[in-house]
Amino acid sequence: MPELPDLQAFSRNLTKLFKDKKLEIVNVPVHQKLNVQVKNLQAAIENQTLLKVVRVGKELHFGFANGHVLGLHMMLHGQFHLFDEQNPHKFTIVELVFEKGKGLALTDFQKAATPTLDPKPSDVPDAPEAGFEYLKKKLASTRTPVKTVLMDQKVLRGIGNAYADEILYDAGISPFSISNKIPETAVKRLANSISSVLEHAEKKILEHDPHVISGEYRDFLKVHLPKKKETPKGETIYQKPVGSRKTYYTDGQELFV
Repeated sequence: MPELPDLQAFSRNLTKLFKDKKLEIVNVPVHQKLNVQVKNLQAAIENQTLLKVVRVGKELHFGFANGHVLGLHMMLHGQFHLFDEQNPHKFTIVELVFEKGKGLALTDFQKAATPTLDPKPSDVPDAPEAGFEYLKKKLASTRTPVKTVLMDQKVLRGIGNAYADEILYDAGISPFSISNKIPETAVKRLANSISSVLEHAEKKILEHDPHVISGEYRDFLKVHLPKKKETPKGETIYQKPVGSRKTYYTDGQELFV
């Protein structure tokens, strides 16, 4: 599943491609998860100019000049594809055709990717914006393992399995640490690592493919490396589940219990 740095890169490039372009046609071949009828979506955004594409949590929000927003959640297997005039891509969930026939398709063979007209605003902060005080308060209120808290979209938006591992490795905190046992100094490290790891990842993704709009590039990660046994520093990588998620960690990460 694309995580926050991937989606940041996608939003930047999709904005470059379609900003100030008029959306002429929107089709929703798989509409079971759409929150309104297809005709209502079409009435809301067809013939409207796209102003920007922004990432909000794990969604991309396409904002139009009339104030309406199309939210797209890629889920686990969603992919974006460009096309001209006719969309040749199988398993299309949503198809957007802009002026001059320039198109964008969101596909998902599992039919799980979700379109939403005018997604409701959330009080949950984006992960990079949460800050130390917010994080300290949330961690102090639960005995849940810290990795689970980082991935809880009702606590922080945007972090998934891979980057939770990377952030905790960078902060030197074991993913199995009990949240309310983590001392303030370590929480400060964690807050700093959230910002620095995600920012660095977006930079590496765009260096690898400046035009990326889909997929996951992970070769630069340090610990969430399923095919490797050591970090770049030579530390042994261990793998153990936290809940149902495979978790990658090292002996150097301090356990707070």
